Amino acid sequence: MRSSTPGHRWIPRLLMTPAVATLLLWMIVPLGMTIYFSLIRYNLMQPDQTGFVGLMNYEFFISNPAFTDAVMNTLLLLGSVVIITVVLGLALALLINDPFPGQGLVRILLISPFFVMPTVNALLWKHMMMNPIYGVLAQIWQFFGLTPIDWLTDMPLGSIIIMISWQWLPFACLIFITSLQSMDREQLEASELDGATYWQQLRHLYLPHMGRAISVVIMIEVIFLLSIFAEIFTTTGGGPGTESTNLAFLIFTEALLNFDVGAASAGALLAIVLANIVAIFLIRMIGKNLER
Repeated sequence: MRSSTPGHRWIPRLLMTPAVATLLLWMIVPLGMTIYFSLIRYNLMQPDQTGFVGLMNYEFFISNPAFTDAVMNTLLLLGSVVIITVVLGLALALLINDPFPGQGLVRILLISPFFVMPTVNALLWKHMMMNPIYGVLAQIWQFFGLTPIDWLTDMPLGSIIIMISWQWLPFACLIFITSLQSMDREQLEASELDGATYWQQLRHLYLPHMGRAISVVIMIEVIFLLSIFAEIFTTTGGGPGTESTNLAFLIFTEALLNFDVGAASAGALLAIVLANIVAIFLIRMIGKNLER
């Protein structure tokens, strides 16, 4: 058996160097430029005013009256969508878990909304479902003699939550269905013979078995939901006022509407800090769950 020499040990590392270097450049260069822009005065409408400003961009972004609303809206949107998709996804997965005629077709129909592009999803809900004049929801309201709701004006953030929940519900449902397929059927049958009710099975068998799947769904959804932008831009534009503005849209406003690249860069770094705080919390929570 050939002994591994120092030369042989360095060959794999040497072959991996281009890929690792490319990945590092891909991450470090944009991050470095963002940090640099956040520390200088860089307004596209005032190109003659430049120079180092330290933490003034951060102070300006945090002192923005819309900042607190944006953070609260981001957390509210995140929490609401995660709760809705996990609860309804779990309910739907349990509902269609047992074989029935047309089960395959039902599963395809449940999963299909996840493949709709975010902009198309927003336009569909804005014009087809939530329009106060000819939308489907307005027609239902009128059928029961009620006054239709102008969803995007009266409930802007709630409307965004409904749109995103509709799109992410199939993802949660798909993960839960996959997890249910690996359950021990003999254990379920034994619990039925022992007289266990469905709710007892749900509490002591189904939920413990699906703990990992629920953790994975929460982690993946949080990663993507922190950067929700297309639905807000397409429907409410962050309004009325700041009622549906999240951090991603506030950064966009500073960069491409107010042309303040410095403040937008500072906001982007603050968003990264918030995302890492959430990630640390989730990793600890999910790590404990996976160790069980």
